[in-house]
Amino acid sequence: MNPARPGVIVICGPTASGKTGMAIKLSRTFNARILSADSMQVYRYMDIGTAKPSQEELRQYPHAAINILDPDMPFDAAEFARLGRREIMRNFNEGFLTLVAGGTGLYIKALLQGLFRAHPASPERLASLEKQAEEKGSAALHNSLASLDPEAAAKIHPNDTFRIIRALEFYQTTGTPISTRQQEHDFTDRPDYAVVKIGILTDRNELYERINQRVDRMLSEGLEKEVEQLFTMGYGPELKSMQAIGYRHMADILLGRVEREEGIRLLKRDTRRYAKRQYTWFHADPDILWINPANLEEATAAIRNTLCFQGVPIS
Repeated sequence: MNPARPGVIVICGPTASGKTGMAIKLSRTFNARILSADSMQVYRYMDIGTAKPSQEELRQYPHAAINILDPDMPFDAAEFARLGRREIMRNFNEGFLTLVAGGTGLYIKALLQGLFRAHPASPERLASLEKQAEEKGSAALHNSLASLDPEAAAKIHPNDTFRIIRALEFYQTTGTPISTRQQEHDFTDRPDYAVVKIGILTDRNELYERINQRVDRMLSEGLEKEVEQLFTMGYGPELKSMQAIGYRHMADILLGRVEREEGIRLLKRDTRRYAKRQYTWFHADPDILWINPANLEEATAAIRNTLCFQGVPIS
């Protein structure tokens, strides 16, 4: 029999789907410590726009990788993987499972599978490509990718804007087709964990309505004041963290670049588009078991059965 391995539960899905609530409930059930896999919740002072768990939730159920950096500090998937693996081993040595909860798919992939690129993505190129996608459409970018890396383009749907942009950015930054690097990489740093992945499955129309309601709630809770305070503290709109959904929209409103009503409309639209890209990313992973957030018993049984099958004792 293989020696015991660290047990990892992944709760993933799009924004506003109910990941935090399910993660907290499951952490109680399985005596697991929570590791946040959210690229924005790592930053201090950015609470409302990142939809962090409440202070009471964080007090009762501490989350690793939340509030660990100032907004002007760099952070990427490779750094998250290093931090996350330390947490997993610490939890394992102290007798706990690790529950990874979040919607940043690249972070989760880096944690569990490793990364094949040696350098982080270029924020400037990504922003430029995202703007091109909005202006010209994903099909035009897919055509560009087909001329540069036909093998990668053949594996990516023309509507999969997220993956198209990532492939183009990789080529522009490294000068190497992403398909070539993927073939060369053998994931030698893939850790040996017992893993079960649960995706939050929500009706698309219901999810979009929840997103609209969440934006309204963020506004009523003081998103505008939060961004003003960040400006006062010296964190300007040019920072990578301030380019995130919600923050860049509110910055545009505060700086007079767009009317308030239009800015809010764009914020809701871009959040819905982001959720769609998240679904596309996670649906490409065949190991994810999709469960409605109301079916907590189904998720509990799936986790218990999968981890026990992999040799992780579950009480």
